[in-house]
This record gives sequence, C-alpha cells and structure tokens, in this order.
Amino acid sequence: MQSLPGRGTPQVSKIRGMSMAEKMLQFTKVSKAMPAKRPATARAEDFAEIYADFSPEAARAQAGRCSQCGVPFCQQGCPLQNNIPDWLKLAAEDRLEEAWRVSSATNNMPEICGRICPQDRLCEGICTIEQSGHGTVTIGSIEKHITDTAWAEGWIQPIKPPRERTQSAGIIGAGPGGLAAAEQLRRKGYQVTIYDAYDRGGGLLVYGIPGFKLEKDIVERRIRHLEASGIRFRFNTRVGVDVALGDLRAEHDTVLIATGVYAAKDLKCPGSGADGVLAALDYLTASNRKGLGDAVPAFDSGELNAEGKRVVVIGGGDTAMDCVRTAVRQGAKSVTCLYRRDRANMPGSQREVQNAEEEGVVFEWLANPEAILDTKAGKVKAVRASKMKLGEPDASGRQSPVKTGELIDIKADMVIKALGFDPEDLPMLFNEPSLTVNRWGAVRVDYATMQTSLPGVYAAGDIVRGASLVVWAIKDGRDEAEGMQKSMKTMATSKVAAE
Repeated sequence: MQSLPGRGTPQVSKIRGMSMAEKMLQFTKVSKAMPAKRPATARAEDFAEIYADFSPEAARAQAGRCSQCGVPFCQQGCPLQNNIPDWLKLAAEDRLEEAWRVSSATNNMPEICGRICPQDRLCEGICTIEQSGHGTVTIGSIEKHITDTAWAEGWIQPIKPPRERTQSAGIIGAGPGGLAAAEQLRRKGYQVTIYDAYDRGGGLLVYGIPGFKLEKDIVERRIRHLEASGIRFRFNTRVGVDVALGDLRAEHDTVLIATGVYAAKDLKCPGSGADGVLAALDYLTASNRKGLGDAVPAFDSGELNAEGKRVVVIGGGDTAMDCVRTAVRQGAKSVTCLYRRDRANMPGSQREVQNAEEEGVVFEWLANPEAILDTKAGKVKAVRASKMKLGEPDASGRQSPVKTGELIDIKADMVIKALGFDPEDLPMLFNEPSLTVNRWGAVRVDYATMQTSLPGVYAAGDIVRGASLVVWAIKDGRDEAEGMQKSMKTMATSKVAAE
C-alpha cells in the first residue's frame, strides 16, 4: 500500500506540547484534512488504494479537532453506534492501543469500514463541527489509521475464548455479516463453521469492491485471523447442491443465513439483451479475479474488459461508481455515468463522485435510458436516453424524475447495468420450500427472536433488509449472534435439566 505523508503537517506543530485536555476542540485552529490522495493520472494506472496512510502526527491533529459533544451525533449516525468521540480523544492523546480496543469493541472490522463506509452519508455527514461550517473530523481515515497501527504493532491476536463449548453454529455466507456473527460466537467459545460458494472468504469485499477502495490483502488478513481463532471455512460449498440445508441443521445447533443479495436488477428497455450489455457484478467480479491472479476467460476475450471501449454505466449508487472507476483503470476510451436524478439526489457517496470526476468520468445527470441501440449484428452501439427534470417528491421523499421530451444518444461499446440487487430465490436454491420470504424475495424473520420460519435458523444482512451497506451487515451479524447464543444457552440449560 502507498505511504505518503498526511496533509496538514504545518498545523501539527501547534498540537505538540499541549496538555491532554488542550489537545481536543482544535477545530477552530486546525483545518479539516484527509490523508494525501494520489494524483488522478497516477492512480488511474493501477488498482492500489488512492489514499495514503495518515502520519501519526496528522492523525493526532485531526482527532484533536473533535468537539467532544455531549450528544455525539456521529455515534448516532453510525449503524454500529461506534463510540467515536471516545476513540478520537484517545487517538489525539496518542493512546492508540486503547483507541483500538474501544473501536473494535463495537466493530468487527474497523480497518475495512474506515476504507469503504460512505462516511459523508453517515458519521461525518452529521458531525457537529461539519454542521457549524468548520469541516468534519475525518473519522473514517482516523479509524483506518488506528486499526492499521493495531495490526502493525501485533495488538490483534487470535481469539482465545475463556472456555470452549461443545455447541456449534453453521453460517452460510462468508461476507461481512457472516464473518461478524462468526467472530462474536467464537468469542463466546462456540464452534463455528462458515460455508461459502466462493473459493475465498469475504464475499463482495473481495469480488465486488475494487482494490482502489479496498486492497484484497486487507480482507485476506482478516480471514486468516478468524481461521487462527478456530473458525472453520468450507469454501466452494453451495447449500442445496453440495450440502443440504437440512444436513446443516442436523449438524449444528443453530444456523445463520447470511448470503447477501446477488440477483442484478434488470434494465427494462428495448435492446437490453444486446451483446455488450453487462451486469455490474459480473463485470466487477471479473476485474477483481483478474487482479487476484485467477484465470478469467471472459476478461481475456474482451467480453468483460473495458480496454479501448466507450463505456456507459447506468446507475447512481456506489456500485456504479465502482464500475466507472474500474473502466478508467482498464483503459476505456471514454466512460460516462447515466443517472436519472441530479447529483444532489444520487444515492452514492459524493466523495466517490468527486474521485470519479477527477479520473475523467463524465456524468450525464437527469438522463434515463429509453433504449439500447445495436448494430445489425446485435452489438451495442449507443444508449438512447430521455432528459429528465425533477418533479414532485415520491414515496421515498426524493423528487421524482419526469421526462422533458428531449432525447440524447450516447455512443457505447459496453453498457453496464448498476441498478441494484435483489435477493436470489433461496427456497428454490436451498431446495427448502418451508423457508418463507416476503414479496421482494427477502427472507422473513420474526423480529422478536430473529429466527426464520425454520426453527433454529436465523438470517442476517442484505438477505433480510435488502441491498445495503457493509456496516449494516456487520451490525446485523452481531445482533444475530446474540440471538443464536441465547438459543444455544437455552438448549444447554434444557439439556442439563433433562439429565
């Protein structure tokens, strides 16, 4: 990973020599600063992370900007309710091991959240000093600095539970929700096995999110840590094909479904089946696998490679930003992002939009695809889009896009659909019709117990709530682990009573 000096170094000297109490509330004297960001022309040449590490001095200076609010809005804005002011204060005082212990008490992978959470929409977006016009504390970068330091210093050691229990949990899915639940259960001494259809752990952390946001060795390090902690992984294992859900229920005391959602939302317009129209996850997975050194024939043939092509990505979320920035790095001739609302109403991170613009991506705001135009051979050649304007708010509270009557054609050799994801048909895939789902295909749970329609079987993350953020999956995994533990404790107590 890159190691460049953090910004704000002229202000660092102001912090030195102060008492512990004086090192906080520095937001009127020290400006907001992110770690140094590599120039766009340089970072577009590779898939390495674009932000450098904070220097220890710069991290302390930024942490010292925290106003230590009596009501910490940043904590309220975090799905995990991280004790952000506490570990910012500890970081400002150079007590990084304590800061890491506070941070990791509520978050199973803070080094990952520090890199990929959309902080501008969560903790940083409602930071008190951001609202007062002084610029937010750069919480995510400090979180990353704290945990990267913890790894480097050897503070993160394999889990050694105070006692080993004979009861076991089976977890379906090695994504963030499943990993978080596994760690929480292992800390209590339960035997945990994770089953995953992929050949590596991490799920979308490895195959969906590009390396320029999250380098893969960061995820691999976390997986090795869990393995060293006694968690077993069974990769290349598809439930319903390689192993039956009923067999997992018989083998384990409780089972957690944490598969995520992978069915791509389709593009509903004429020509959407043309050659060169791709699903975002297929495209990103091919790119990530290539970066990992895997054989990817569809990439080598050019089908999933943007090199030399005019690329149009349809969508305005973080997946769309991942696609446009990946296409730039693959050497696309041009990259355009098409979104039906304006910039202020897009669901993705504004920080990611800025990064994409710096790297040469063109945004066509207020444009909605009407048709995919193709050649006589069926190859995509352009996207025809309607120009839109914003009308009355819809059920979500956002203004609805309304057609203006103007049409535009955008030349394209590759069109990537980044419109979101739906749940796969798990009752069919698992060959388990008794597993009930709601009208959107998400697994139903009893929110009082967090169990599915199958006794002893729980579900967490996107497969319950729909496509969402990694940080929400971690929270759900932690919550489900609590429910699973209560269930196993009840079973153990009943067994003792029966004996």
